[in-house]
Amino acid sequence: MESNKDSMIDKAEARDSSNDVDVRLLDTILASKSLKDDKGLETGAHSLRKNGLSVELKSTPNVRIEKKEDHPGIDVFVRDDTPLEFVHVPVIITKGGFDDVVYNDFHIGRNAHAIIVAGCGIHNDDACNAQHDGIHRFFLDEGADVQYVENHYGEGEGSGERILNPETDVHLGKGAVLRMEMVQIKGVDSTVRTTNAELDDNATLLVTEKIMTSQKQSAKTIFNVKLNGKDSKCQVTSRSYAIDDSSQKFISNIEGNAKCFAHVECDAIIRDHGKVTSEPAITANDVDANMIHEAQIGKIAGEQLVKLMTLGLSEKEAEKEIINGFLA
Repeated sequence: MESNKDSMIDKAEARDSSNDVDVRLLDTILASKSLKDDKGLETGAHSLRKNGLSVELKSTPNVRIEKKEDHPGIDVFVRDDTPLEFVHVPVIITKGGFDDVVYNDFHIGRNAHAIIVAGCGIHNDDACNAQHDGIHRFFLDEGADVQYVENHYGEGEGSGERILNPETDVHLGKGAVLRMEMVQIKGVDSTVRTTNAELDDNATLLVTEKIMTSQKQSAKTIFNVKLNGKDSKCQVTSRSYAIDDSSQKFISNIEGNAKCFAHVECDAIIRDHGKVTSEPAITANDVDANMIHEAQIGKIAGEQLVKLMTLGLSEKEAEKEIINGFLA
């Protein structure tokens, strides 16, 4: 059976002469070993957007995807008690001088289980900027369980920038679980990533963020989380790598408004003239709120390089292995 990713790539090839670019972008932002190896990938719904236009929508019996009437974007509805569905919603941009804004809402029914794979790939060979701002809202009903994967990637030989500014608003009902994996692969010149979340009783939010910046690129991430429900939980883990003259800033504001648990961790490696700022803030508004934050920024330890080089790796190879392990 043909997978959703392969289906979207095949149709991208048939649409225009830029099929090589389309295929590469889709393959990069949809790549995930855990998803590729799961046969459930073959049965999911999907929406493909290119250069500001909806190219294709596909629903399944458990997942309904509809175009919005008041804004560019889609509404995704996952039925109650859905055992497992994959939903792919990639966006690709293949030209400069383009600013795309899209509004996507995800409505996840009671006790439904879904894996949603999003992300944007930009190819810009022009002198003008190419930009995509994705505004995503998640509404998880009681007991819903969602894994959300968002990959960002930029490429191209043009002097115009590749800009991505995602905003995610999360509303978790009682006992709902949302696992967010947000990765900036490479090639993004400027990004501001904002996540706002509110959690009800026994809800859980788990966020893993991985960012790489180089040259003069900049990245800013902001997490605003309100733990309003009893026994709600939040864990934010950020791993980043800044080299050359790039800069990054990590900001988190976590509020414990009931008996809850929160753990925020920001680890960064810098090299050359890279700069990283971490501003983790936690506020306990309830005597039973248990909240922790950690931050660590520094260069690769010399003994790590030496140990790998004694095994026959060059310094460059050793550094690459350390970074791959750090961001894994």
